[in-house]
Amino acid sequence: MRTRLLPLLIVLMAAVLLALGVPLAIGVASAQQQKVVVDRIDDTAHFAALAQFVTDASDERLETLESELASYYKVYGIRVGVFYDGDVPMATAPRGWFLPRTGEVRDAFGEALLSRRSQDPKQVWPWQRGRLVVASPVIRDGDVVAVVVTDSPTGPMRSRILQDWLVIFAGELAAMLLAVGAALRLTGWVLRPVRVLDATTHDIATGRLKSRVAVAGGPPELRRLARSFNEMADNVEDVLEQQRAFVADASHQLRNPLAALLLRIELLAFELPPGNAEIASVQTEGKRLAQVLDGLLDLALAEHTEADLRITDIGALTAERVAAWTPTAEAKGVRLVGSCPATTAWADPVTLSSALDAVIDNALKFTPQDETVDVTVAADGDTSTVVVADRGPGLTDEELARVGDRFWRSGQHQNVKGSGLGLSISRALLAAGGGAISYGHHEPHGLLVTVSVPRTRPTA
Repeated sequence: MRTRLLPLLIVLMAAVLLALGVPLAIGVASAQQQKVVVDRIDDTAHFAALAQFVTDASDERLETLESELASYYKVYGIRVGVFYDGDVPMATAPRGWFLPRTGEVRDAFGEALLSRRSQDPKQVWPWQRGRLVVASPVIRDGDVVAVVVTDSPTGPMRSRILQDWLVIFAGELAAMLLAVGAALRLTGWVLRPVRVLDATTHDIATGRLKSRVAVAGGPPELRRLARSFNEMADNVEDVLEQQRAFVADASHQLRNPLAALLLRIELLAFELPPGNAEIASVQTEGKRLAQVLDGLLDLALAEHTEADLRITDIGALTAERVAAWTPTAEAKGVRLVGSCPATTAWADPVTLSSALDAVIDNALKFTPQDETVDVTVAADGDTSTVVVADRGPGLTDEELARVGDRFWRSGQHQNVKGSGLGLSISRALLAAGGGAISYGHHEPHGLLVTVSVPRTRPTA
């Protein structure tokens, strides 16, 4: 979520900074040019005041005007001239400068000759090489007798504009970096409770029902959500605890009457002729019911018991279980082969042994005679795995999605002895210690069961 929220905030902040920075940059450029234009207007007004008293070429005041124009050009590099109507120069600097036939200088001269203020020059940007032209009329006795024209280079002005822009850009960049930092902190502050909530939800989904969200930090809405989530988790845990207690109590309470009933059936069998089919059927169903009750009690205990985790040699433990089940496999005519190199992981030895017993028992049940069941131990990154591969009929994709559910059994295996609780108990036992069990196809036929346990100690 952060990768989607953060770019959006950055784009919005960049748009705001651009909306503020672009007008500011334009305003700075306009102010720099206006300052130059005002200076040129003052200069032309000064020269016009000197020129209005020059009456002819022999006038001493003409020498003064020419001297000031020359000094002005020498110091500032700005071309300046005083021209009579008809483009006749009164005085110019540099000498020999004349009015062009067209262009900005000609336009400004024409406006001033009509005693009108010349138009403000077009804005000159740092990447342009334009010039600023300002003209002022020389008025004597109410008539325009000449025009003072200045033609200024814009290099220094463009340099100042560029420097101001660099300052603005640096400020915008600093503001952007500050905004990105604030956005990182803001998104972290907003999304931290969401990440904690997501992790806690995953913990609860994987069986760690004691996990709760710490109601601290984040917006008020997320704090309320965390409190509501904790209340929901408490209610769910209470309901599941009641369910477990009911199953355990019911299983325990039913075992004694069922045991007494089976005992009476056995006593009744002595009174009937040997080989009575009805009595044998009742005894079989009674024993199956006892097996289901034992499985329910084991499942309730498995879901409630904390795992006793310790560093365990998975290879040695698996080899021990393979050796224990080998006589059963030989009695069925099935080859049980184990490849159990030494590898350690965090596991409850009793829990893992029970899970392996259930998986190997399940594989032997469905593997035909003269086939092989392979048990392989391996270390895969942060987990150690025990893979049990049989050569039985296997399961379809739909059945793989349901295997391990309570009381579920494949429709094609309903006649095989079992309660449908063994793999459910194994999954509950493994989940308590951070382990897992998964199922897949074993080509060309058969079931592949993978028992995984962590190589690093799981967090509480």
